[in-house]
Amino acid sequence: MNKVILMGRLTRDPEVRYSQGENSLAIARYTLAVDRRFKRDQEATADFINCVAFGKAAEHAERFYRQGLKVVITGRIQTGSYTNKDGVKVYTTEVVVEEQEFAESKAVSDANAGGFRSAPSSPAPAPAPVSDAGDGFMNIPDGIDEELPFN
Repeated sequence: MNKVILMGRLTRDPEVRYSQGENSLAIARYTLAVDRRFKRDQEATADFINCVAFGKAAEHAERFYRQGLKVVITGRIQTGSYTNKDGVKVYTTEVVVEEQEFAESKAVSDANAGGFRSAPSSPAPAPAPVSDAGDGFMNIPDGIDEELPFN
């Protein structure tokens, strides 16, 4: 089985090209910076993963994806090789995107890109302390029913 799930930020805007012919196909290439779980010398490190999307996924990337945006993708690893103009064989590895989606809201994305456009409506209430019963559940304070996503 060849299945990859990645969450990271685009290092630059996607590069989109269209195949030639009667039924042209969009092909988007972008690179994700994926944080590593463990830090080296107390500094965060990242892997830079090349991704390629085709068709509707590529058109979506062209329209909505920008440098710094955090996304989640699923796909498969594909390897290949070619000989460059100097006659040297170059090996490639990329993720062929099967699904992709936003990993944060637009406001958070804008804030991380340095262009925060809208302030949050109101801060979320602090969670109530865990009950003394020791059951692991939080007590929900009275009067916040309208803020709950369910009733």
